[in-house]
Amino acid sequence: MVKDIPSRATWDALEKDAGAYLIDVRTPEEWQFVGVPDISKLGRRVYTISWQFLGGLINGQFLEELRGAGIDKSQPLYFICRSGARSRSAAIAASGDGFEKVFNVEDGFEGPLNGDMHRGVVSGWKAEGLPWRQN
Repeated sequence: MVKDIPSRATWDALEKDAGAYLIDVRTPEEWQFVGVPDISKLGRRVYTISWQFLGGLINGQFLEELRGAGIDKSQPLYFICRSGARSRSAAIAASGDGFEKVFNVEDGFEGPLNGDMHRGVVSGWKAEGLPWRQN
């Protein structure tokens, strides 16, 4: 089962549990041009494994790449994407593959659009002022 969790609660969980992982499932283009969460202050790194690619093609190797990252199936996994939709799908797939503690960052890295059609200001990792970096 996948539980939705806000960005701030995700940061708090990562801070408290050194065995928890943050998996960014966005595209390489998003990592490059939009930025990525930065958990280096916690002595760890974000795992970047795309759930789908530009054009909507699902990454058929996603679960293999996740298993290949050396993550124990009993460790907590927090999946993040732009707004929480792709990460939810990735989290459901991971849960179905036997990962036991799976969470979806419900508001994602940039959150929903505001009235001016901009992301990153209503909610999400960036809007919460959590650490991130631009590549």
